[in-house]
Amino acid sequence: MFNILKMWIMKGNATEAPPNIRDGDITNWQKDLNRIDKLDKKTKHALSRSLIVRHLDLGSCNAEEAELIALSNPFYDISRFGVEFTASPRHADVLAITGPVTRHLKIAMERTYNAMPNPKIVVAIGDGACNGSVYEKTYACLGKVDQFLPVDFYIPGDPPSPEEIIKGLLVCKKLLAQKEENNG
Repeated sequence: MFNILKMWIMKGNATEAPPNIRDGDITNWQKDLNRIDKLDKKTKHALSRSLIVRHLDLGSCNAEEAELIALSNPFYDISRFGVEFTASPRHADVLAITGPVTRHLKIAMERTYNAMPNPKIVVAIGDGACNGSVYEKTYACLGKVDQFLPVDFYIPGDPPSPEEIIKGLLVCKKLLAQKEENNG
């Protein structure tokens, strides 16, 4: 224990220095703020609401899950956009599915979808969910998600980057607001 403490004192501060804010960064932020001001009222309202996501892994290679986990780290911090993950489909607005539909998880996927309140959004994340990927022709896989559920939005990639997933979930906020508007 003493050796660890000694090493820690001798090494000093091991954290990174905070990033320097340059004038160019401030002008970029101002441009972003101007773009937000130009949004119509419905879009602003849709983006200001929260979005609760239920993730369901149907048999992916776990690359998509690694990117979804990265969304909660301090760099991406998806909660700043009002997007949270839940374990209960009864609390979810969005069903995010990764991987192709497998024989053993097809029933679980359908039960999860049916347990969600209306209006609901289904998002296929990754090539496995979007098009079946290389696993589509195997004995354990039944195919892509849209063969079994109505998919509202696709986020392709193997795996898609966290930025693409964030953009897709923000689009889901707008889709959900449109569905609520249409249902009255």
